Amino acid sequence: MRAHTDDLTGAYRRSAGEVALRHEISRARRSGRGLIVAFVDVDGLKATNDRDGHAAGDARLRAIVDAMRSKLRSYEPIVRYGGDEFVCSVAGVELAAVQLRFDEIGAMLDSRDHPGSLSVGLAEMRTDDTLDDLVRRADDALIEARGNPRRFRSG
Repeated sequence: MRAHTDDLTGAYRRSAGEVALRHEISRARRSGRGLIVAFVDVDGLKATNDRDGHAAGDARLRAIVDAMRSKLRSYEPIVRYGGDEFVCSVAGVELAAVQLRFDEIGAMLDSRDHPGSLSVGLAEMRTDDTLDDLVRRADDALIEARGNPRRFRSG
């Protein structure tokens, strides 16, 4: 399992995470329950690294994944998609509830020693969506949300 997880954060590495996300899409289709994919960007990580050092940036990344784990169910995959970007899925939950979870994640981060904002884009699964479709729409929604900490857009 360790080969499939990011050493720093414990989130899935991208390739293994994409497999887990595809399984969640299949599970949601079989069950008839909805699925929402979240694309999460850690705002200002480069500034944190430049100002406080990479150890502080690493601590922020770990804190973010820990906060996400506390508000997501254990089987919902969290994938380190890029250096400061994560993708995860939430099944069987309405969009407003997912937005609330990420608002709570942001509030948790604000109260810790390594505060920092997140930008989040959400995409609800449509009938014929592939993982690429969902991630692209969530990423597009993220781009719209960027600059509005803990503000959400859905696509």
